Amino acid sequence: MREITYDQIVSAVRSLCITANTRLPEDLCQAIRAAREAEASPVGQAILSDLEENFTFAGARGLPICQDTGMAVVFARLGQDVRVTGGLLSAAVNEGVAKGYVEGHLRCSVVSDPLRRENTGDNTPAVLHLELVPGDRLELTVAPKGFGSENMTSLRMFTPSATREDIVDFIVASVERAGSNPCPPVVVGVGLGGTSEVAALLAKRSLLRPVDQRSPDPFYAGMEAEALERINALGIGPQGLGGSTTALSVAITPYPTHIAGLPCAVNLGCHVTRHASLTL
Repeated sequence: MREITYDQIVSAVRSLCITANTRLPEDLCQAIRAAREAEASPVGQAILSDLEENFTFAGARGLPICQDTGMAVVFARLGQDVRVTGGLLSAAVNEGVAKGYVEGHLRCSVVSDPLRRENTGDNTPAVLHLELVPGDRLELTVAPKGFGSENMTSLRMFTPSATREDIVDFIVASVERAGSNPCPPVVVGVGLGGTSEVAALLAKRSLLRPVDQRSPDPFYAGMEAEALERINALGIGPQGLGGSTTALSVAITPYPTHIAGLPCAVNLGCHVTRHASLTL
């Protein structure tokens, strides 16, 4: 049994919050650069150049890439041979988020109650997704989620008679309905199967996949390619001002489901689809 201390987790989460908010993943940086070269619209091309300048400057100066530094979504894969000492894992995650946002001078956007709306002052509580896995390591990923994109989430409970084409139509329609609200070019995460909450979680997890990777299943890889092509043909373009780059990637994650159902969730990441990972 390997021990990981409360303080180690606090320190790791603190660091990940700051890194995720100031340094865009390299695959996304490369995708934005490539999109700038391929963009048909002069306005869209200029906007993509501005986005590149923004994430380059933010990374060099250690400043937030976006003023909305998001709600901290934390994915934790805990090895079953790990013992957390000195306190609860969930408490350590929240303390790490509080330190990261306050000490990193990141905007605190979380309110303690959805209707009474009082700001908690340190961006806690985080949203923690815990998965038990084999081994003696703790893998942590912090994915700050801004709500311009989060508010554009779609969920539909299809019947089992729904076809491949129906699902692709729904993905494309979800992006079209979102328009400029999620700050395109977007990353499109899709969860397919399970139950309603599983589909929503799979869609959120799908945003962590590098944008230059396709599904390992050729069937779903084909759906991703078709959906991406159709989305970029919508003409929404960078920041909604027109162009051929509305999305950078579509990632579909399937899961077994009930014979009577077919849940599908679409979660959009803005051009600042941030995440950073660390293994203890």
